[in-house]
Formats: sequence, structure tokens, C-alpha cells
Amino acid sequence: QVQLVESGGGLVQAGGSLRLSCAASGRTFSSYFMGWFRQAPGKEREFVAVLSGSGGRTYYADFVKGRFTISRDNAKNTMYLQMNSLKPEDTAVYYCAVHRYPYRTGTRPADFGSWGQGTQVTVSS
Repeated sequence: QVQLVESGGGLVQAGGSLRLSCAASGRTFSSYFMGWFRQAPGKEREFVAVLSGSGGRTYYADFVKGRFTISRDNAKNTMYLQMNSLKPEDTAVYYCAVHRYPYRTGTRPADFGSWGQGTQVTVSS
């Protein structure tokens, strides 16, 4: 059974940085795209970033390009999201997820079959 556990969220001032981690277990993930999504109160879950199993291919939502960096360490079965220049509108619960199928990518929540419990990120103005 796949388990994903996010950590690293917290309260930060606008302009600050946070690094989220997603520890995965229960499967070999090196063949699977993994991604980060977020959900703010009253809003739908939205795509943030995704990367390939090798980490060589990355895709970002326009609103995080140049500020966030997604990466992974397959030896540790861990994915990261480095978030810089944070804005109050980045406030949300951030979730990591694994794609349903190997070697397939996507940006819709429905493309991903395993999810973590989420970690809260709050950016104060």
C-alpha cells in the first residue's frame, strides 16, 4: 500500500521561503511521475508542479514559475518542493501525489491515485 507523508509546512512572512518534503513508501516510485497540488479554503484543489520518475522532466503552474522548484531523491523515496518569494495567495494545504500509471504525466487531480494527508502553508502579509 502506497503511503505519502508531507512535512515542512508552516507560517512564513511574504517573501520568505519554505521547503516541503514528501516521503513515499510501499512501492518503487522511480517509474512514476509525482506532483504537488494545493487547496485553499473554499477553492478546488489545483495543480502546482509535477516531475518525472527520473526528475528530468518538470512542469509548473504559471503562478509558481520562477518561484517554486520541484525535485526528488529516488534513493530516499522523497520528493521536495522548494518555495521561494512566497505570497499570501500561496496560502493553502499542499498535497503530494503519485500518478496512477507509470511513465504517465498529468496535471489533473484525477490523474493521481495516491495522496498524502497534506501540510498547511500560511503566508502572512
